[in-house]
Amino acid sequence: MAQNSQSVMDDEYGVMDKSGETFILNSYKLEQGTILEKVPIRYKTFGTLNASRSNCMVVCHALTGNASLDSWWGGMMGKGKPFDDTKFYIVCANVLGSCYGTCGPTTINSKTGCKYGVDFPDVTVRDSVGLHMKLLKEHLKVQSIACVVGGSLGGMQTLEWALLGQEYVKSIIVMSCGPNLHPWQLGLSEVQRQAIYADPNWNGGSYKESNPPNAGLSVARQVAMISYRSHAGYGQKFGRSQVRDDAGNGQARYFEVERYLRYQGKSFLSRFDALSYVKVTRMMDTHDVGRGRGGTVAALRMIRQPSLIISISSDALYPVAEQKELSDGIPLSEWHVLESDNGHDGFLLDQHLIEPLCLEFLHRHLGLDESHSVAIRSGL
Repeated sequence: MAQNSQSVMDDEYGVMDKSGETFILNSYKLEQGTILEKVPIRYKTFGTLNASRSNCMVVCHALTGNASLDSWWGGMMGKGKPFDDTKFYIVCANVLGSCYGTCGPTTINSKTGCKYGVDFPDVTVRDSVGLHMKLLKEHLKVQSIACVVGGSLGGMQTLEWALLGQEYVKSIIVMSCGPNLHPWQLGLSEVQRQAIYADPNWNGGSYKESNPPNAGLSVARQVAMISYRSHAGYGQKFGRSQVRDDAGNGQARYFEVERYLRYQGKSFLSRFDALSYVKVTRMMDTHDVGRGRGGTVAALRMIRQPSLIISISSDALYPVAEQKELSDGIPLSEWHVLESDNGHDGFLLDQHLIEPLCLEFLHRHLGLDESHSVAIRSGL
């Protein structure tokens, strides 16, 4: 049965904005050799760093997320929950290339005094994680990380944290991603970019702020929203309900699913930049743990941290087989498949199912000392 009209249109992702603190890194060299100067990193912290500076938890956001962990994963925050700010010093930072405060196309280039725009270089997931690692080590003075957690693009970052951080990272929780971007995912990202490129306002990326390629970006978001859910989920959410309204293009009525997608496409325009969307999807395309590490199998064997891997049974974007590949390759891993019709977005929407798995894993591998600080259990 379809949900009522209001619940269908409700925003399920929380408020997205640029809020947070900013650390300016003097310079940062990207994998491809370009050096960025005066690099802003937007981040938020929750909780208090303990005396040994070892109770840090890093939470990585997904494609168009931001540093406001409390907005989009707030159901798992608080005392007695996985993101317990009475135990952990929790850090969430915005990725490179985004428009939520970390260096990207909308950032002022210190060399020119103008926004980077199309001159912002292509970056990799590895670049973004390396930048965040500098934030923790050089600015926040974190001595070790108790756990890194993330889903989707956040899961890809989590894998890179494990590989780049080695003993600096004590455990990881990875959801809804694989060891690399499959041609299926690459193709879906490219279709979204092509929608943006086809907008006459795109102008090769050099569009006017007053006249951005909104039509293209709206369609890109609608394509993404379909890929994030499932056949069964859409049936339950919308059914074949129709709305009598001026739908445009000669339509006197339209299906609820059409109305929802148009609403999502339109609302996205107020919170994200088209060129940033192109850059962050290209960044996601670079995800490949095996690149430069002897291939996927060899790279996964290098992940020595205890690892919790979570799948959503109906995820068509990053299917269960991809998390199985992670589990098969990572030596100290455990894998759980959650039964849900929410598709890929289950990692955000099914927090009530994810929470007990995370808590059990954290309790087993991390403990509390008498001062209520996190203590790494022996054997990690």
